Amino acid sequence: MSTEATMALLRKQPFTQGLKEHEIEGLGALAKEVHFERDRILFGEGELGTDFYLIVSGSVSLEIAPPSGVCRVDTLGAGDEMGWSSVVGSDTVFQGRVLQDLHAIAFDAAALRALCEEDRSFGYELMRRLLGVVADRLQATRLLVMDAHWPVAKRAGA
Repeated sequence: MSTEATMALLRKQPFTQGLKEHEIEGLGALAKEVHFERDRILFGEGELGTDFYLIVSGSVSLEIAPPSGVCRVDTLGAGDEMGWSSVVGSDTVFQGRVLQDLHAIAFDAAALRALCEEDRSFGYELMRRLLGVVADRLQATRLLVMDAHWPVAKRAGA
């Protein structure tokens, strides 16, 4: 069970705005505050994630990490979410690296999935919100690819 302070932080997160009080309380029962220091790798690309996070403060770089070097796709900060893939039970798409000391609210993904099964209305709402997060990450990746390749494509006649 979370503390009153954690519940207060949870209620302030953009991701929880508009949820019903019992839904926020259900999330709060799974919530724990976590802190990570700069340069910590929170999750690697292609791993099976275990936690979903709501960022309270600090920042995280979402990166792809091929053998040729790391490429930042997006930077997340206060009010952002990360770890959507853990909630849907798939491998992580990006690597997550802490850029500035991180304070977040973490949720065990398996427990969150169980809550979604138990309360299908909440589950639908959570998945709808997660789909918005996925769409945002897809757009960030799309813009990165365009920045990297558009000048080359334009020279080729595109």
